[in-house]
Amino acid sequence: MAPGPVGATNVSVGIANLPNQRHKIVSRKGTNFTVMVVGESGLGKTTFINTLFTTLMREYKRPEHRFNKQMDRTVAIDVVRADIEEKGFNVRLTVIDTPGFGDYANNQDCWVPVIKFIDDQHQLVMNHETLPNRKIDDLRVHVCLYFIQPTGHTLKPLDIEVMKQLSSRVNLIPVIAKADTITPAEMLAFKERIRDCISTHDIQVYSPAVHSDDEETTRRNTSTLAAMPFSIISSENDVVVNGQNVRGRQYIWGVAEVENENHCDFKKLRNLLIRTHMHDLISTTHDSHYEAYRVSKLTAEGRTDNDPAISARRNFEAKMKEEEGALRKRFAEQVKVEENRFRQWEQKLISERDRLNEDLDKQHTLVKQLEEELEEIIAARKR
Repeated sequence: MAPGPVGATNVSVGIANLPNQRHKIVSRKGTNFTVMVVGESGLGKTTFINTLFTTLMREYKRPEHRFNKQMDRTVAIDVVRADIEEKGFNVRLTVIDTPGFGDYANNQDCWVPVIKFIDDQHQLVMNHETLPNRKIDDLRVHVCLYFIQPTGHTLKPLDIEVMKQLSSRVNLIPVIAKADTITPAEMLAFKERIRDCISTHDIQVYSPAVHSDDEETTRRNTSTLAAMPFSIISSENDVVVNGQNVRGRQYIWGVAEVENENHCDFKKLRNLLIRTHMHDLISTTHDSHYEAYRVSKLTAEGRTDNDPAISARRNFEAKMKEEEGALRKRFAEQVKVEENRFRQWEQKLISERDRLNEDLDKQHTLVKQLEEELEEIIAARKR
């Protein structure tokens, strides 16, 4: 073993167990994950939501809960929620639909209600940061799926403008709807044109690091992100393929399967959202987009790092953290005391159980002896 630094020892002090502690805390608390879908009507956004929820509910066997929240007369905001649990980890999944987007002849500023909703969620969190009770219904959008018509040409001016507005506020992922309406060759060419348009107009789409310590994970991440923009097929019905029910669409020429990677990228998109990059989407939203909004708002108000209000807030947060640490420590001590008391009580119960069992054995032995004596007396009388 290589020598350590001066004063260091090879004795384990438990630091390596910190990831396990963090895993337990995160597993116990669970997480919120919010997906927004934006695009013109008729592109199957609602069907996609139902398909996503159906495939998730079929996999995790959990009920879905729905409620609507009207925000604007022109573009409504519908919020669909479900609780998903896998191996003890809970995810409160929220999907935000935007029905009515792009439905008018003049769609100028039709994206304003959507942008306002995203900004309002950042503002809500920012307002609660200075309050004693910061438990809020956090609906900050972690990823926005922008639905594109499968025209086979390129992005429309409306798409370009809206994606520009969204990309500075949220993790943006372009999605090509109704992938079963054009051929695979046309889809490949369409994807390339969209990538060129995104690059030309400097639209910032979600592009996380793909490398991992695991070679298989790196390969899978690379393959998934290379498929962007994702082409998807949505369906609320099952069809029979080779004797099995699968989610898809039945045509005269055959079946377009939702979860078949040879037919579309739905499975890759779902894996990216739920399985491989959920934590990155959540952390990027808080560390990048929310922080950018917070800095912009405070700067616009003339706040600086030397501002008394900011200093007071920092002092308040430090005090709250210190009190929280003290409470956690006291709670841990109380738990330890209760655990010791429980162990002592448990030991007493075990000792009492052993004593009672021993007494019971003695009584059984005595009863058996009396029965034998009774049998001898009865036998003697008969003689």
